This record gives sequence, structure tokens and C-alpha cells, in this order.
Amino acid sequence: MNFRMLSAACAALPFVALSVPAMAKSGDIIPNSYICVFNKAVNRGGVESEARRMAGANGGQVSHVYRYSIRGFATQMSAQAVAQMQARNPAIKSCEPNRVIELGPIREEKGKPGSGGGSGGGSTAQQTPWGVKRVKGGIAGTFQRAWIIDTGIDTDHPDLNVDLAYANGFVAREEGLYEDQNGHGTHVSGTIAALNNTIGVIGVAPGAKVVPVRVLNRRGSGDYAGVIAGVDWVAQNGTSGDVANMSLGGPPDDALDAAVTAAAAMGVRFTIAAGNSAADANSYSPARVNAPNVYTVSAFDSSDAFAYFSNYGNPPIDYSEPGVSILSTWKDGGYNTISGTSMAAPHLAGLLLLGGIASGGTVTGDKDTKPDTIGIH
Repeated sequence: MNFRMLSAACAALPFVALSVPAMAKSGDIIPNSYICVFNKAVNRGGVESEARRMAGANGGQVSHVYRYSIRGFATQMSAQAVAQMQARNPAIKSCEPNRVIELGPIREEKGKPGSGGGSGGGSTAQQTPWGVKRVKGGIAGTFQRAWIIDTGIDTDHPDLNVDLAYANGFVAREEGLYEDQNGHGTHVSGTIAALNNTIGVIGVAPGAKVVPVRVLNRRGSGDYAGVIAGVDWVAQNGTSGDVANMSLGGPPDDALDAAVTAAAAMGVRFTIAAGNSAADANSYSPARVNAPNVYTVSAFDSSDAFAYFSNYGNPPIDYSEPGVSILSTWKDGGYNTISGTSMAAPHLAGLLLLGGIASGGTVTGDKDTKPDTIGIH
């Protein structure tokens, strides 16, 4: 199916764009917005009709329908209406408030190569970032797709091989469907797969196709309902052996965790940032997911020292990867140097595309006293 056909199919479905309030922070409840999950009595083919029937009968609107990871829907209605809908429909397993989700705090490295982003940032001569060297990446190969569940991707960036065939977006339409207006998703993409083309930087799995699945707006904010829609899109269209990177997170959310677990069980491998709060990763979704094909990633610096900001906890953390002063691609054709577990997770995604992960030792200074393994090729 080509992208024009996909766009037409998406446009044919009623969609209620839900804008996240500008001052909202991660974990804030979005008023009159809920995520409902069906039990096994509702089959995949009946999800949309049942969702619209139930919501409509209670004065609600459906903003997203989930069929392939979890089976359920996101709806906008009052708390009283949600309670009535659940009471009248035993096929609904649960309904939970929709919440704000956003990028963890990231640090721009002033004075580093490419800092500040933009087309003028950094040298035009190709560089191999220290993280790519540390994990022994940058190796040519034939790779499967990398799905970037994030702020979108700069689709015209000369250092990226962007696959628009399955690109999609799940934020307010007036902000563009899948084009990156923040920079974060483009940075993640470059670490995974920047081309070996004599300019800019080289990624861990150079030239792999990166697919934008935009779930966060230009401020790096979104909602759990939209993120689950992105995961569901990957579950629908991904192929076993693909990777999906999620450098985002927030407070615990059962529906999001269930969606990631189910999509991973279908064969797509998920790499997830542990978070940047210097706290236990078990307190964050989707970082706390501990399931087959799901990898939670902490961060370390160029001395193999555990990053001071990185969340910890083993489990759920599986590996630690470079996440301090990481140079990569940026929006508007530029490059930028930033830090965060958001930068660590895509190193592991690239390693998975290369075909496997070996041990490169362990980090020093891990706060849980169980040093995380450094994943390399």
C-alpha cells in the first residue's frame, strides 16, 4: 500500500484532534479524556463499531481506535458518562484517565560540535560520534525498518533514509502529520541510521530506513492516547525483526504498557529510554515494561560512568548505552549535541538492526549497585 492510499484511508476515519494544553506537564490528567480497553469478548473486526456505538450512546466522541496491540479506544466525555458507559457495557474491561506524556528533560551541550542545531551547526565533513564508536557501530548491512515513535523526522534531511510509505502522525493535524518541528525525533533517527555519505554523522546501522510515527508536538508533548495509537500503528504495519524506538515516558500507565507488550509479542523489538529523573525506572511507563522483545536502556558517558540523570533499576533496565554529549542529526537539515536516555535507546536500536548485542563490559557508578551491561556489536 502506498502512502497516498494510507493517507486517504486515515482521512476517511473520523478523528477528534486533542491538543495538549501548553502549560501541562507529564502525568497531568487531561479533563474529560479517557482510554478504554475491551475484554476478549470484542474481536478485532468489531472494535471500531463497538467503540463508536458505546461512546455515542453516552454523548462521547472517539479520538482513537486500537485494534492491533490492545483492543480499545480513546474517548472524550465526562467522568459521569464514562462510569455510565462502563456500567452498561460489560465488554469494557477498564477505562483510565488520559494523561500528558512528554520528553524527559534533555540537555543541550553548548560549545559541542553541532550544538544549537540548524543547517550551520557542526562541520560538513562526516564524523563518527563517540557513542557509535563505543558500541562498534557504523557497519554496512541490509537492515529492517526502524520505527521512530517520537516528534516526527525531518523528512528532507540529507543524512537520513526516511521511509514515508508507512509514516503517520497522531497529534493535532494543524501541526503537520509527521514532519519534525522539535528536533528530538530527527536526533534519535540519526543515531540509529545516519547515512555513510561523507557528510554530517554516521549512525550505528547506517542507511537503515527510519519511519516517522509522530506522537509528540513541537514542544515535545503529547498524550498517552496518541502514543498508544502510534504503538498500535507499528503493531499493524511492522514486520518481525523491525525495531521501534520510544525515547519518551511518564507516570505508570497500564494501557500503554499492555500495548507495547502486545506489539513486541508480534515480533517488533522495542527500545525504550529509561528516563532522565535519576529515579527508579519501575515507576515510569513504558520504561517499566519487562517483556520479550522489549529493552529498557539507561545512559552512560564517554568514561563508561553511569549518567547522573539516568533512571536506574535492573529490572527493567536491560542495557546501558551512550547518552551524554551525543552528536546527531537535527531538524531543518542540521546537527545537534544533546544528552539524555533518549539518546541512549537509539544506540541499542541500531545494534538490534545490526543483528545482535554483545557485552562491552559494565558501567561504573550505577545507582542500584547492579551495574548495567554495556551493549555493543
